[in-house]
Amino acid sequence: MPATKRTASDWVDAHARDLSDWNQIIWHFGETAWREYRSARWYVERLRAEGFEVEEGSGGMPTAFAAHYSRGNGPVLAGYAEYDGVPGNCQAASTRKEPRAGLSEHAGGHTDPHSALGIGALGGFLAAKAAMDAHGLEGTLRFFGEPAEKVRGSKPIHAACGYYDGVDAFISFHPAYLLPLSNTVRWDTHCGASYSAIYSFHCDSPETWLAAPSDSPIPQAHTAARAPMPPTSGTGSRNPNRVGSSTRPCMKSPPTRIT
Repeated sequence: MPATKRTASDWVDAHARDLSDWNQIIWHFGETAWREYRSARWYVERLRAEGFEVEEGSGGMPTAFAAHYSRGNGPVLAGYAEYDGVPGNCQAASTRKEPRAGLSEHAGGHTDPHSALGIGALGGFLAAKAAMDAHGLEGTLRFFGEPAEKVRGSKPIHAACGYYDGVDAFISFHPAYLLPLSNTVRWDTHCGASYSAIYSFHCDSPETWLAAPSDSPIPQAHTAARAPMPPTSGTGSRNPNRVGSSTRPCMKSPPTRIT
């Protein structure tokens, strides 16, 4: 293994306990779409402590952020954290179905889990930063906070506002328990066209998910989707002003700070 990769791998090993603890923090927040105030605040403070410059409320979204770290010239690598939980998925860390203490089963929860998605991605970028610093590698790391992913919230807005411009490569990570089928990143692929789909999420018998065969796709199939046809104009053509083809300009006024 090249020395640069060894440095990054060693950083992950040395911070395994931190990454696990950080996941627990976000998991217990369990905040739902556009209401991830504590989760976003945690990421902003963590990234600043690690030497990143962070814009809060990027794109006019109070629970979004855009962070970057640069060392000279070089490629621009980007990634992101998602941290929205799903309403009605409030599950305790338990062997039986029950909500977290003090909460209703209808509260938000991370059964996907976006808590691990975001912390896993953050860990990868902090490890990359450690390798850059140790070996004098030049380049820029961009790390985005993407709220409301379950309702296709922030990414289209960040894109429309130009936050992704100039990126040479994006790394998209999603944790899974179907090793080695999907606990990885995808090269030059897209996860699918769900822009006009309507999703509902189910948390049926979560206490049995890890008991399923390792080659079974059933545990992760906790989404039900329907994709209604877009509305049409009087001539029968697709309506360009339908929801999902936003013509709303980026907000230029200072965003609300996360408190």
